[in-house]
Amino acid sequence: MSESVLTLTPQLLAGTPDDLRSGSRPVLVLGPSLGTSVSVLWGPSLAHLEDRFTVIGWDLPGHGEAEPFTERFEIDDIADAVESLVADLHTTHGLPNDLPVYAAGVSIAGTVSLMLSLRPSTRFTRLVALCTAAKIGDPQMWAERAELVSSAGTPTMVEGSAKRWFAPGFMAKHPAVVTSLLDSLQHTDRHSYAQACRALGRYDLTTELDGIARPLLVISGAEDPVAPPSAVQDIADTGLATTAVLDGVAHQAPAEAPEATAGLLKEFLHD
Repeated sequence: MSESVLTLTPQLLAGTPDDLRSGSRPVLVLGPSLGTSVSVLWGPSLAHLEDRFTVIGWDLPGHGEAEPFTERFEIDDIADAVESLVADLHTTHGLPNDLPVYAAGVSIAGTVSLMLSLRPSTRFTRLVALCTAAKIGDPQMWAERAELVSSAGTPTMVEGSAKRWFAPGFMAKHPAVVTSLLDSLQHTDRHSYAQACRALGRYDLTTELDGIARPLLVISGAEDPVAPPSAVQDIADTGLATTAVLDGVAHQAPAEAPEATAGLLKEFLHD
């Protein structure tokens, strides 16, 4: 754990503070992929979610609206910060204790969903992990990327990310979506991004999956080179986890297939 506590600032993406106080709809907490802003990544899906949920988003340190955090942190620290974010909603907005609260995250935020699913006492009753796995890449790859970005900045990641993030043909059909996501990458704080890379290099839940304690949905993109459907087979074999695959989708499911992604969430998230 880091000496300085990592905190996250909630963003109200759909709904009003009155919805939080009244508990009129379940709360869905959304997290972004590495190098993106939560509002940009999940923006295309919000129109398909706002009828069912009050939606809260959070950004990784140094991403989107979040302040940089350049000290070492772990995926577990982010999970703690997400838990604290929800606890603060009780204090600041009077969120009812019995209101269902769900979480969904993409890529690195998907690892947070996986981490939270291992906690029997988590506030989240159901969780969704998108475009992720129990282990992503290898430590050396993440260490090399962290060093590159620390020295040269996040613009060095744009070309490679464009190839990994989107299924073939998506960039030509949806240039505005692609531009917004890559723009958020370019403006991400380099040192915060590097620390997130290092955290992913240390992340490995492959020996802990038998401990999944909450219903969990893992959504993969059929064209995802980072976390392909085959990478989540070990999760699918656990008792409380189910999997789904989105055709024609790579690594940014909420932006690439917003209606289909929202449909899977709405079908799964209930109590």
